[in-house]
Amino acid sequence: MNYRSTRNNTITKKDKIALLQGLSEDGGLFVLENFNEKKIDLKNLLDKSYTDIAFEVLKLFFSFDESKLKSVIEKAYSKFSTKKVTPLVELKDAHVLELFHGPTSAFKDVALTLLPYLIQLALEGSDQEILILTATSGDTGKAALEGFKDVDQTEIIVFYPKNGVSKIQELQMRTQEGKNTKVCAIEGNFDDAQTAVKNIFLDEDLQKKLGNKKFSSANSINIGRLTPQIVYYIVAYIDLVKNNKINLGDKINFVVPTGNFGDILAGYYAKKLGLPVNKLVCASNKNNVLYDFLTTGIYDRNREFLKTISPSMDILISSNLERLLYDLSGSDDKYIKSLMDELKQNGKYQVNADILAKLKAEFGSGYASDEETSHIIKKVWEEEKYLLDPHTAVAYKVMLEQNLEGETVVLSTASPYKFCTSVANAVLNITDEDEFKLMEKLHEFTKVPVPENLKNLNSKEIRHNDLVKREDMAKYILEAEKCLK
Repeated sequence: MNYRSTRNNTITKKDKIALLQGLSEDGGLFVLENFNEKKIDLKNLLDKSYTDIAFEVLKLFFSFDESKLKSVIEKAYSKFSTKKVTPLVELKDAHVLELFHGPTSAFKDVALTLLPYLIQLALEGSDQEILILTATSGDTGKAALEGFKDVDQTEIIVFYPKNGVSKIQELQMRTQEGKNTKVCAIEGNFDDAQTAVKNIFLDEDLQKKLGNKKFSSANSINIGRLTPQIVYYIVAYIDLVKNNKINLGDKINFVVPTGNFGDILAGYYAKKLGLPVNKLVCASNKNNVLYDFLTTGIYDRNREFLKTISPSMDILISSNLERLLYDLSGSDDKYIKSLMDELKQNGKYQVNADILAKLKAEFGSGYASDEETSHIIKKVWEEEKYLLDPHTAVAYKVMLEQNLEGETVVLSTASPYKFCTSVANAVLNITDEDEFKLMEKLHEFTKVPVPENLKNLNSKEIRHNDLVKREDMAKYILEAEKCLK
Protein backbone atom coordinates (compact mmCIF):
# COMPACT_ATOMS: atom_id res chain seq x y z
CA MET A 1 0.00 0.00 0.00
CA ASN A 2 1.39 3.39 -0.98
CA TYR A 3 1.09 6.70 0.83
CA ARG A 4 1.87 10.09 -0.65
CA SER A 5 2.57 13.55 0.71
CA THR A 6 -0.21 16.13 0.81
CA ARG A 7 2.27 18.70 -0.55
CA ASN A 8 3.89 16.66 -3.33
CA ASN A 9 2.12 13.76 -5.03
CA THR A 10 5.41 12.46 -6.42
CA ILE A 11 6.67 11.65 -2.90
CA THR A 12 5.34 8.16 -2.21
CA LYS A 13 6.18 5.66 0.51
CA LYS A 14 5.20 2.10 1.29
CA ASP A 15 2.82 1.86 4.25
CA LYS A 16 5.48 0.66 6.68
CA ILE A 17 7.83 3.53 5.80
CA ALA A 18 5.03 6.12 6.09
CA LEU A 19 4.18 4.68 9.49
CA LEU A 20 7.78 4.77 10.72
CA GLN A 21 8.57 8.17 9.21
CA GLY A 22 5.44 9.92 10.53
CA LEU A 23 5.93 13.12 8.53
CA SER A 24 6.94 13.45 4.88
CA GLU A 25 10.35 14.95 4.18
CA ASP A 26 8.70 17.99 2.56
CA GLY A 27 6.66 18.69 5.69
CA GLY A 28 3.47 17.21 4.24
CA LEU A 29 1.28 14.54 5.83
CA PHE A 30 0.91 11.03 4.43
CA VAL A 31 -2.40 9.94 2.88
CA LEU A 32 -3.33 6.59 1.34
CA GLU A 33 -3.15 6.79 -2.46
CA ASN A 34 -6.28 4.78 -3.28
CA PHE A 35 -8.31 5.74 -0.21
CA ASN A 36 -11.38 6.64 -2.29
CA GLU A 37 -11.62 3.01 -3.41
CA LYS A 38 -11.80 1.67 0.16
CA LYS A 39 -15.18 0.72 1.62
CA ILE A 40 -16.40 -1.19 4.64
CA ASP A 41 -19.47 -3.48 4.77
CA LEU A 42 -21.39 -2.45 7.90
CA LYS A 43 -23.80 -5.38 7.67
CA ASN A 44 -20.91 -7.79 8.14
CA LEU A 45 -19.83 -5.98 11.31
CA LEU A 46 -23.07 -6.37 13.28
CA ASP A 47 -21.88 -9.47 15.15
CA LYS A 48 -18.26 -8.35 15.49
CA SER A 49 -16.36 -7.32 18.62
CA TYR A 50 -14.37 -4.09 18.92
CA THR A 51 -11.14 -5.87 18.04
CA ASP A 52 -12.78 -7.59 15.05
CA ILE A 53 -13.96 -4.24 13.69
CA ALA A 54 -10.54 -2.68 14.33
CA PHE A 55 -8.98 -5.46 12.25
CA GLU A 56 -11.43 -4.91 9.37
CA VAL A 57 -10.62 -1.19 9.34
CA LEU A 58 -6.86 -1.35 9.79
CA LYS A 59 -6.28 -3.97 7.11
CA LEU A 60 -7.56 -1.35 4.64
CA PHE A 61 -4.59 0.87 5.53
CA PHE A 62 -1.71 -1.50 6.26
CA SER A 63 -0.35 -4.59 4.52
CA PHE A 64 0.81 -6.43 7.63
CA ASP A 65 0.42 -10.18 7.95
CA GLU A 66 -3.23 -10.53 8.95
CA SER A 67 -2.65 -12.99 11.79
CA LYS A 68 -0.01 -10.69 13.28
CA LEU A 69 -2.27 -7.66 12.89
CA LYS A 70 -5.11 -9.47 14.66
CA SER A 71 -2.76 -10.50 17.45
CA VAL A 72 -1.44 -7.00 18.19
CA ILE A 73 -4.96 -5.53 18.13
CA GLU A 74 -6.02 -8.07 20.75
CA LYS A 75 -2.97 -7.29 22.89
CA ALA A 76 -3.50 -3.53 22.69
CA TYR A 77 -7.15 -3.52 23.69
CA SER A 78 -6.71 -6.10 26.45
CA LYS A 79 -5.21 -3.15 28.36
CA PHE A 80 -8.58 -1.40 28.61
CA SER A 81 -10.74 -1.69 31.73
CA THR A 82 -13.82 -2.77 29.75
CA LYS A 83 -14.26 -5.34 26.99
CA LYS A 84 -16.43 -2.81 25.17
CA VAL A 85 -13.28 -0.62 24.88
CA THR A 86 -15.41 2.46 23.97
CA PRO A 87 -18.85 2.03 25.60
CA LEU A 88 -21.79 4.18 24.55
CA VAL A 89 -23.83 5.86 27.32
CA GLU A 90 -27.32 7.18 26.61
CA LEU A 91 -28.27 10.55 28.06
CA LYS A 92 -31.41 12.61 27.51
CA ASP A 93 -30.14 14.69 24.59
CA ALA A 94 -27.42 12.49 23.08
CA HIS A 95 -25.23 9.46 23.52
CA VAL A 96 -21.74 9.92 24.99
CA LEU A 97 -19.02 7.72 23.52
CA GLU A 98 -16.68 7.01 26.43
CA LEU A 99 -13.14 6.93 25.09
CA PHE A 100 -11.34 7.07 28.44
CA HIS A 101 -11.19 3.46 29.63
CA GLY A 102 -7.58 2.92 28.56
CA PRO A 103 -4.33 2.94 30.56
CA THR A 104 -4.14 6.75 30.96
CA SER A 105 -7.87 7.62 31.04
CA ALA A 106 -7.89 9.66 27.82
CA PHE A 107 -9.17 9.13 24.29
CA LYS A 108 -5.60 9.11 22.98
CA ASP A 109 -5.21 5.63 24.50
CA VAL A 110 -7.41 4.13 21.78
CA ALA A 111 -4.70 4.79 19.21
CA LEU A 112 -1.59 4.97 21.36
CA THR A 113 -1.92 1.54 22.93
CA LEU A 114 -1.90 0.13 19.39
CA LEU A 115 0.65 2.38 17.65
CA PRO A 116 3.74 0.86 19.35
CA TYR A 117 2.68 -2.60 18.18
CA LEU A 118 2.18 -1.32 14.62
CA ILE A 119 5.64 0.24 14.70
CA GLN A 120 7.12 -3.03 15.94
CA LEU A 121 5.48 -4.86 13.03
CA ALA A 122 6.91 -2.29 10.63
CA LEU A 123 10.37 -2.75 12.16
CA GLU A 124 10.38 -6.56 11.89
CA GLY A 125 13.57 -7.85 10.34
CA SER A 126 15.29 -4.47 10.61
CA ASP A 127 17.93 -3.09 12.98
CA GLN A 128 16.48 0.41 12.52
CA GLU A 129 15.95 2.41 15.73
CA ILE A 130 13.13 4.91 16.06
CA LEU A 131 13.11 8.08 18.15
CA ILE A 132 9.53 9.17 18.81
CA LEU A 133 9.22 12.95 19.17
CA THR A 134 5.89 14.17 20.44
CA ALA A 135 4.42 17.52 21.40
CA THR A 136 1.44 17.27 23.71
CA SER A 137 -1.35 19.52 24.90
CA GLY A 138 -1.85 17.11 27.80
CA ASP A 139 -3.15 13.64 26.98
CA THR A 140 -1.08 12.49 23.99
CA GLY A 141 2.11 12.72 26.02
CA LYS A 142 1.19 10.31 28.79
CA ALA A 143 -0.61 7.93 26.43
CA ALA A 144 2.41 7.82 24.11
CA LEU A 145 4.86 7.40 26.99
CA GLU A 146 2.86 4.54 28.43
CA GLY A 147 2.47 2.90 25.03
CA PHE A 148 6.16 3.08 24.06
CA LYS A 149 7.58 2.39 27.53
CA ASP A 150 10.42 -0.15 27.16
CA VAL A 151 9.41 -1.07 23.60
CA ASP A 152 12.44 -2.50 21.75
CA GLN A 153 14.12 -0.36 19.07
CA THR A 154 12.28 2.76 20.20
CA GLU A 155 12.96 5.79 22.39
CA ILE A 156 10.47 8.54 23.13
CA ILE A 157 10.83 12.20 24.08
CA VAL A 158 7.71 14.20 24.96
CA PHE A 159 7.54 17.99 25.09
CA TYR A 160 4.68 19.76 26.87
CA PRO A 161 3.91 23.44 27.59
CA LYS A 162 4.82 24.40 31.14
CA ASN A 163 1.63 25.63 32.89
CA GLY A 164 -0.35 24.56 29.81
CA VAL A 165 -1.69 21.21 31.03
CA SER A 166 -3.62 20.16 34.13
CA LYS A 167 -1.65 19.32 37.27
CA ILE A 168 -2.69 15.68 37.00
CA GLN A 169 -1.71 15.48 33.31
CA GLU A 170 1.69 16.94 34.21
CA LEU A 171 2.18 14.55 37.11
CA GLN A 172 1.24 11.59 34.91
CA MET A 173 4.08 12.52 32.56
CA ARG A 174 6.67 13.50 35.16
CA THR A 175 6.29 10.18 37.02
CA GLN A 176 6.58 8.10 33.84
CA GLU A 177 8.72 4.99 34.16
CA GLY A 178 10.67 3.30 31.37
CA LYS A 179 14.35 3.27 30.44
CA ASN A 180 13.59 4.70 26.98
CA THR A 181 11.44 7.67 28.05
CA LYS A 182 12.21 11.38 28.49
CA VAL A 183 9.81 14.21 29.33
CA CYS A 184 10.55 17.91 29.04
CA ALA A 185 8.50 21.03 29.67
CA ILE A 186 8.99 24.02 27.37
CA GLU A 187 8.61 27.73 27.94
CA GLY A 188 5.75 28.37 25.53
CA ASN A 189 2.42 26.92 24.46
CA PHE A 190 1.42 23.75 22.61
CA ASP A 191 1.67 25.39 19.19
CA ASP A 192 5.26 26.39 19.98
CA ALA A 193 6.08 22.80 20.91
CA GLN A 194 4.30 21.29 17.90
CA THR A 195 5.89 23.72 15.41
CA ALA A 196 9.36 23.10 16.86
CA VAL A 197 8.91 19.31 16.66
CA LYS A 198 7.82 19.56 13.00
CA ASN A 199 10.88 21.69 12.21
CA ILE A 200 13.14 19.20 14.01
CA PHE A 201 11.72 16.42 11.82
CA LEU A 202 12.99 18.32 8.79
CA ASP A 203 16.42 19.13 10.30
CA GLU A 204 18.80 17.02 8.19
CA ASP A 205 21.86 18.08 10.19
CA LEU A 206 20.31 16.91 13.45
CA GLN A 207 19.22 13.67 11.80
CA LYS A 208 22.82 12.97 10.72
CA LYS A 209 24.06 13.52 14.28
CA LEU A 210 21.62 10.85 15.48
CA GLY A 211 23.13 8.23 13.16
CA ASN A 212 20.98 5.10 12.85
CA LYS A 213 18.04 6.57 14.75
CA LYS A 214 15.18 7.96 12.69
CA PHE A 215 12.53 10.39 13.88
CA SER A 216 8.89 9.36 14.06
CA SER A 217 5.79 10.80 15.71
CA ALA A 218 3.04 9.69 18.05
CA ASN A 219 0.91 12.75 17.23
CA SER A 220 -2.01 12.35 14.85
CA ILE A 221 0.20 13.60 12.02
CA ASN A 222 1.29 9.93 12.00
CA ILE A 223 -1.13 7.84 9.93
CA GLY A 224 -0.65 4.98 12.41
CA ARG A 225 -2.01 7.22 15.16
CA LEU A 226 -4.95 8.49 13.13
CA THR A 227 -6.35 5.30 11.59
CA PRO A 228 -7.22 3.46 14.85
CA GLN A 229 -9.45 6.42 15.73
CA ILE A 230 -11.69 5.66 12.74
CA VAL A 231 -12.72 2.45 14.48
CA TYR A 232 -14.69 3.92 17.36
CA TYR A 233 -16.97 5.89 15.05
CA ILE A 234 -17.96 2.66 13.33
CA VAL A 235 -18.31 0.80 16.63
CA ALA A 236 -20.59 3.55 18.00
CA TYR A 237 -22.81 3.26 14.93
CA ILE A 238 -22.97 -0.54 15.19
CA ASP A 239 -23.89 -0.24 18.89
CA LEU A 240 -26.77 2.11 18.05
CA VAL A 241 -28.06 -0.45 15.53
CA LYS A 242 -27.70 -3.30 18.03
CA ASN A 243 -29.51 -1.24 20.70
CA ASN A 244 -32.41 -0.59 18.28
CA LYS A 245 -31.82 3.17 18.35
CA ILE A 246 -31.37 3.29 14.56
CA ASN A 247 -31.79 1.05 11.56
CA LEU A 248 -28.80 0.07 9.46
CA GLY A 249 -28.37 2.84 6.90
CA ASP A 250 -29.82 5.64 9.04
CA LYS A 251 -27.59 8.71 9.25
CA ILE A 252 -26.34 9.93 12.63
CA ASN A 253 -24.37 12.93 13.92
CA PHE A 254 -21.07 13.11 15.77
CA VAL A 255 -20.05 16.10 17.88
CA VAL A 256 -16.31 16.17 18.49
CA PRO A 257 -14.25 18.35 20.85
CA THR A 258 -11.03 18.92 18.91
CA GLY A 259 -8.06 21.24 18.66
CA ASN A 260 -5.64 19.51 16.29
CA PHE A 261 -8.49 18.24 14.06
CA GLY A 262 -7.28 14.62 14.21
CA ASP A 263 -10.21 13.20 16.17
CA ILE A 264 -12.83 14.68 13.86
CA LEU A 265 -10.82 13.87 10.73
CA ALA A 266 -11.05 10.21 11.77
CA GLY A 267 -14.85 10.65 11.64
CA TYR A 268 -14.61 12.15 8.17
CA TYR A 269 -12.53 9.17 7.07
CA ALA A 270 -15.11 6.80 8.59
CA LYS A 271 -17.76 8.54 6.49
CA LYS A 272 -15.65 8.12 3.36
CA LEU A 273 -15.40 4.40 4.13
CA GLY A 274 -19.20 4.22 4.05
CA LEU A 275 -20.42 5.15 7.54
CA PRO A 276 -23.82 6.93 7.26
CA VAL A 277 -23.03 10.32 8.80
CA ASN A 278 -25.32 13.34 8.62
CA LYS A 279 -23.16 16.00 10.30
CA LEU A 280 -19.75 16.06 11.88
CA VAL A 281 -19.77 18.95 14.35
CA CYS A 282 -16.47 20.52 15.37
CA ALA A 283 -16.58 21.84 18.94
CA SER A 284 -13.99 24.40 20.08
CA ASN A 285 -13.25 26.30 23.26
CA LYS A 286 -12.47 30.05 23.16
CA ASN A 287 -9.41 29.25 21.00
CA ASN A 288 -11.99 29.05 18.23
CA VAL A 289 -9.76 29.21 15.16
CA LEU A 290 -11.52 26.12 13.75
CA TYR A 291 -14.98 27.62 14.24
CA ASP A 292 -13.92 30.74 12.36
CA PHE A 293 -12.39 28.67 9.58
CA LEU A 294 -15.40 26.39 9.11
CA THR A 295 -17.75 29.38 8.93
CA THR A 296 -15.64 31.78 6.83
CA GLY A 297 -13.01 29.71 5.02
CA ILE A 298 -10.28 31.89 6.55
CA TYR A 299 -7.76 30.15 8.79
CA ASP A 300 -5.99 32.76 10.91
CA ARG A 301 -3.77 31.84 13.83
CA ASN A 302 -2.77 35.48 14.35
CA ARG A 303 -4.75 35.86 17.55
CA GLU A 304 -4.30 35.74 21.28
CA PHE A 305 -3.57 32.26 22.62
CA LEU A 306 -6.00 31.70 25.49
CA LYS A 307 -5.54 29.34 28.42
CA THR A 308 -8.86 27.66 29.19
CA ILE A 309 -10.25 25.00 31.50
CA SER A 310 -10.16 22.61 28.52
CA PRO A 311 -6.38 22.78 27.96
CA SER A 312 -6.08 19.83 25.57
CA MET A 313 -7.90 22.01 23.02
CA ASP A 314 -5.77 25.11 23.57
CA ILE A 315 -4.39 24.95 20.04
CA LEU A 316 -4.23 27.48 17.19
CA ILE A 317 -2.42 25.37 14.56
CA SER A 318 -4.59 22.39 13.63
CA SER A 319 -2.27 20.06 11.75
CA ASN A 320 -4.79 17.56 10.42
CA LEU A 321 -6.75 20.18 8.52
CA GLU A 322 -4.12 19.66 5.85
CA ARG A 323 -5.33 16.11 5.17
CA LEU A 324 -8.94 17.26 4.98
CA LEU A 325 -8.15 20.08 2.55
CA TYR A 326 -6.10 17.71 0.42
CA ASP A 327 -9.13 15.45 0.09
CA LEU A 328 -11.62 18.26 -0.54
CA SER A 329 -9.35 19.78 -3.19
CA GLY A 330 -9.26 16.53 -5.17
CA SER A 331 -5.66 15.73 -4.08
CA ASP A 332 -4.36 19.05 -5.39
CA ASP A 333 -0.90 18.94 -3.83
CA LYS A 334 0.26 22.24 -5.33
CA TYR A 335 -2.76 24.06 -3.90
CA ILE A 336 -2.22 22.51 -0.45
CA LYS A 337 1.46 23.46 -0.50
CA SER A 338 0.54 27.03 -1.36
CA LEU A 339 -1.90 27.18 1.59
CA MET A 340 0.65 25.73 4.01
CA ASP A 341 3.32 28.15 2.74
CA GLU A 342 0.91 31.03 3.36
CA LEU A 343 0.25 29.76 6.87
CA LYS A 344 3.96 29.56 7.62
CA GLN A 345 4.75 32.98 6.16
CA ASN A 346 1.69 35.00 7.15
CA GLY A 347 -0.05 32.91 9.82
CA LYS A 348 -3.22 32.69 7.74
CA TYR A 349 -4.79 31.46 4.51
CA GLN A 350 -8.17 31.51 2.80
CA VAL A 351 -9.63 28.54 0.90
CA ASN A 352 -11.53 28.97 -2.36
CA ALA A 353 -15.33 29.15 -2.58
CA ASP A 354 -15.67 25.53 -3.75
CA ILE A 355 -13.85 24.15 -0.72
CA LEU A 356 -15.72 26.47 1.65
CA ALA A 357 -19.03 25.15 0.28
CA LYS A 358 -17.83 21.57 0.85
CA LEU A 359 -16.72 22.41 4.40
CA LYS A 360 -20.13 23.87 5.24
CA ALA A 361 -21.89 20.83 3.76
CA GLU A 362 -19.81 18.35 5.75
CA PHE A 363 -19.27 20.10 9.08
CA GLY A 364 -21.16 21.97 11.73
CA SER A 365 -19.27 24.02 14.29
CA GLY A 366 -19.58 25.87 17.55
CA TYR A 367 -17.61 26.90 20.61
CA ALA A 368 -17.97 27.40 24.35
CA SER A 369 -16.50 29.80 26.88
CA ASP A 370 -15.13 28.57 30.20
CA GLU A 371 -18.28 29.81 31.94
CA GLU A 372 -20.52 27.92 29.50
CA THR A 373 -18.39 24.80 29.88
CA SER A 374 -18.66 24.89 33.68
CA HIS A 375 -22.41 25.46 33.42
CA ILE A 376 -22.82 22.36 31.26
CA ILE A 377 -20.77 20.19 33.64
CA LYS A 378 -23.04 21.30 36.51
CA LYS A 379 -26.25 20.98 34.48
CA VAL A 380 -25.56 17.48 33.17
CA TRP A 381 -24.51 16.29 36.62
CA GLU A 382 -27.58 17.71 38.35
CA GLU A 383 -30.05 16.53 35.70
CA GLU A 384 -28.55 13.16 34.74
CA LYS A 385 -25.93 12.33 37.37
CA TYR A 386 -23.34 12.02 34.61
CA LEU A 387 -19.95 13.67 35.08
CA LEU A 388 -18.36 15.34 32.06
CA ASP A 389 -14.77 16.48 31.76
CA PRO A 390 -14.28 20.08 30.50
CA HIS A 391 -13.58 19.02 26.89
CA THR A 392 -16.58 16.72 26.55
CA ALA A 393 -18.65 19.50 28.14
CA VAL A 394 -17.58 21.87 25.35
CA ALA A 395 -18.90 19.36 22.82
CA TYR A 396 -22.10 18.83 24.81
CA LYS A 397 -22.80 22.56 24.90
CA VAL A 398 -22.21 22.85 21.15
CA MET A 399 -24.43 19.82 20.54
CA LEU A 400 -27.35 21.39 22.43
CA GLU A 401 -27.37 24.45 20.15
CA GLN A 402 -26.99 22.66 16.81
CA ASN A 403 -30.59 21.52 16.18
CA LEU A 404 -29.39 18.22 14.72
CA GLU A 405 -31.67 15.66 13.08
CA GLY A 406 -31.43 12.01 14.09
CA GLU A 407 -29.39 10.30 16.80
CA THR A 408 -26.31 12.16 17.98
CA VAL A 409 -23.10 10.87 19.54
CA VAL A 410 -20.86 13.19 21.57
CA LEU A 411 -17.26 12.01 21.72
CA SER A 412 -15.66 12.22 25.14
CA THR A 413 -12.08 13.26 25.78
CA ALA A 414 -10.97 12.05 29.20
CA SER A 415 -11.95 11.04 32.69
CA PRO A 416 -13.28 14.06 34.61
CA TYR A 417 -10.75 13.21 37.32
CA LYS A 418 -7.92 14.37 35.06
CA PHE A 419 -9.33 17.91 35.40
CA CYS A 420 -10.42 17.91 39.02
CA THR A 421 -10.02 21.63 39.63
CA SER A 422 -12.42 22.61 36.86
CA VAL A 423 -14.91 19.79 37.47
CA ALA A 424 -14.99 20.23 41.25
CA ASN A 425 -15.43 23.95 40.83
CA ALA A 426 -18.38 23.38 38.50
CA VAL A 427 -20.10 20.70 40.56
CA LEU A 428 -19.11 21.57 44.14
CA ASN A 429 -18.07 25.22 43.80
CA ILE A 430 -14.74 24.54 45.54
CA THR A 431 -11.26 25.33 44.28
CA ASP A 432 -8.74 23.77 46.68
CA GLU A 433 -5.27 23.95 45.18
CA ASP A 434 -4.50 20.28 45.85
CA GLU A 435 -6.05 18.34 42.97
CA PHE A 436 -5.85 15.08 44.88
CA LYS A 437 -7.95 16.44 47.72
CA LEU A 438 -10.42 17.61 45.10
CA MET A 439 -10.37 14.14 43.58
CA GLU A 440 -11.36 12.64 46.93
CA LYS A 441 -14.10 15.21 47.47
CA LEU A 442 -15.44 14.75 43.96
CA HIS A 443 -15.54 10.99 44.35
CA GLU A 444 -17.16 11.26 47.77
CA PHE A 445 -19.86 13.52 46.36
CA THR A 446 -20.54 11.86 43.01
CA LYS A 447 -19.58 8.22 43.73
CA VAL A 448 -18.12 8.13 40.20
CA PRO A 449 -15.15 5.72 40.37
CA VAL A 450 -11.64 7.16 40.19
CA PRO A 451 -9.59 5.40 37.44
CA GLU A 452 -6.97 3.04 38.86
CA ASN A 453 -4.12 4.78 37.03
CA LEU A 454 -4.90 8.07 38.80
CA LYS A 455 -5.11 6.66 42.32
CA ASN A 456 -1.96 7.32 44.38
CA LEU A 457 -0.43 9.25 41.49
CA ASN A 458 0.73 11.91 43.95
CA SER A 459 2.84 9.36 45.83
CA LYS A 460 4.83 8.25 42.77
CA GLU A 461 8.45 9.25 42.26
CA ILE A 462 9.06 12.33 40.09
CA ARG A 463 11.44 11.12 37.37
CA HIS A 464 11.42 14.03 34.90
CA ASN A 465 12.26 17.65 35.83
CA ASP A 466 13.58 19.10 32.57
CA LEU A 467 12.57 22.53 31.28
CA VAL A 468 13.92 24.23 28.13
CA LYS A 469 13.22 27.17 25.88
CA ARG A 470 11.55 26.20 22.59
CA GLU A 471 14.61 27.28 20.60
CA ASP A 472 16.72 24.82 22.62
CA MET A 473 14.60 21.72 21.93
CA ALA A 474 16.94 20.33 19.24
CA LYS A 475 19.93 20.74 21.56
CA TYR A 476 17.95 19.03 24.32
CA ILE A 477 17.26 16.03 22.07
CA LEU A 478 20.99 15.47 21.49
CA GLU A 479 21.68 15.67 25.23
CA ALA A 480 18.74 13.40 26.04
CA GLU A 481 20.03 10.83 23.58
CA LYS A 482 23.20 10.41 25.66
CA CYS A 483 21.05 9.56 28.69
CA LEU A 484 18.83 7.14 26.80
CA LYS A 485 21.72 5.09 25.38
